[in-house]
Amino acid sequence: MLTINSHLSIKEWEVELSAIRSQGAGGQNVNKVSTAIHLRFDIRRSSLPSFYKERLLALKDSRISKDGVLILKAQRFRTQEKNREDALLRLKEIILQAAVVEKKRRPTKPTKGSQRRRLDGKTKDAKTKSLRKKIDY
Repeated sequence: MLTINSHLSIKEWEVELSAIRSQGAGGQNVNKVSTAIHLRFDIRRSSLPSFYKERLLALKDSRISKDGVLILKAQRFRTQEKNREDALLRLKEIILQAAVVEKKRRPTKPTKGSQRRRLDGKTKDAKTKSLRKKIDY
């Protein structure tokens, strides 16, 4: 069972893990050992609350297929166990990230004081630059 937070967890049957061969530069082991992990998580079939499902399906993420299946490939480490942990940790982070609701931006205007300071700075710079000019007699 993967614990997302104190009141949310995912059962083991919901996450499909399969071992595959890693990509990249090889060595003696690369063509023989399946160390990378392919994680498949069906969002629609999962036991997540509807809030999480809607937020995950609304993400514009290329790892989520049209069928609502999240596919992760973990191959950062050399061992299968570490890649399995990495894949589950990344799944957890994606679910937690989807649950975060950003505050709506409220447009604001610059204050009178900030406008005045900006214009004062501009006039001071203009005076400084005008003193650099060639003097015409």
